[in-house]
Amino acid sequence: MKILLKGGRVIDPASKRNEIADILIEQGKIKKIAKNIRVKAKTFDIKGKIATPGLIDLHTHLREPGGGSKETISSGTMAAAKGGFTTVCAMPNTNPPVDSVAGVKYSITTSAQEGNIQVLPIGAITKDRRGEELTEIGKMKKIGIVAISDDGTSVMNALVMRRAMEYSRMFDIIIISHSEDLNLSRYGMINEGIVSTKLGLRGIPTQAEEIMVARDISLAELTGCKLHLAHISTARSIALIKDAKKRKLNVTSEVTPHHLALTETDVLGYNTNCKVNPPLRTEKDRKALIRGLKDGVIDCIATDHAPHLDQDKNREFDLAPFGINGLETAIPVLLDTLISAKHLSLLELLEKMTIAPAKILQNEDIGRLQAGTCADITVIDQHVTKEISRDFFLSKSKNSPYIGKKLKGFPVLTLYNGKVVWQDEKIYP
Repeated sequence: MKILLKGGRVIDPASKRNEIADILIEQGKIKKIAKNIRVKAKTFDIKGKIATPGLIDLHTHLREPGGGSKETISSGTMAAAKGGFTTVCAMPNTNPPVDSVAGVKYSITTSAQEGNIQVLPIGAITKDRRGEELTEIGKMKKIGIVAISDDGTSVMNALVMRRAMEYSRMFDIIIISHSEDLNLSRYGMINEGIVSTKLGLRGIPTQAEEIMVARDISLAELTGCKLHLAHISTARSIALIKDAKKRKLNVTSEVTPHHLALTETDVLGYNTNCKVNPPLRTEKDRKALIRGLKDGVIDCIATDHAPHLDQDKNREFDLAPFGINGLETAIPVLLDTLISAKHLSLLELLEKMTIAPAKILQNEDIGRLQAGTCADITVIDQHVTKEISRDFFLSKSKNSPYIGKKLKGFPVLTLYNGKVVWQDEKIYP
């Protein structure tokens, strides 16, 4: 079936295109982008809305295998589609971890059968994510992983991390670092500072992140690997990354919507839906993250979507798990935090969620909105306002700090491989 998206503002950060136009889709590809296309096709009127390449998330927790009560590949990719994402990278800290060829095959097969969008698997750096013995990186890469990471914990042993980086360079694969000195952060729950003192909660100092950022940058310089630093949260980390980029090291980084929008004060009242790792930091850190994003020190935005059930989050603060449900609220949160506050232009924001992560993955098939490319497209209506309720979420988990709040600007139509995978039925019945 031919599909025609009619009269929207087409924004393609890869080519800097930003104009009112129609988009014609045939056989899963973008056939033509032009004004006043006249053809018999299933037509969506997107006048007053924005058409952008399908969003890409480098950091998603889909919980399968082992955590299907919290999220499944099916529910997680449906939530992603509602959030405007057409490609997500699945983190390996599942139960059991994706640390073997069999684990990667399970992820790929299940995603092909049950996924609503593209799922790119990430393999573990070490067996069982213990930080001791390397996985069979080359064999997992041959099967289909796009990166390796022990996300959720860091590789504390510097020699093990060095060997992992050497192998990652050998197999031309990205190594994603969860930067956390576990000796400094152990038993910590929120950012160490005034708020942790007020609440009587053990704090996590910024140095727990910064020491490991510095170590892994140093090891990346030694080994020449491709290093990607996950969920950066402090001003000092940004300074370290900026220095690494000045020295032409192959280092990239990401920041989450919640670290851009929220601070440690949002934890006041013991709000477990604001308990994340790394923790929400100070207003000074938040502003530094925004500057780092605008200046290009931070390369992209990733959700770190981490679903948890109510019975897990509605516990004493020290017993509640870390994590925020992030896929479905990413766009309105970022529009408010970055666009309404005039920190970034719309083109700059979308660049951080499309072509920038595509370049990190070295994937030329995604992140572009051009004739001949795969028709992964997200349509966003900046004027739609919604009050976030539990019923809003397609994710199996509802652990969001935005429940009960009104947000503005949402994806209303998502196409993956030329097919509509999600549409807002109030706008497109």
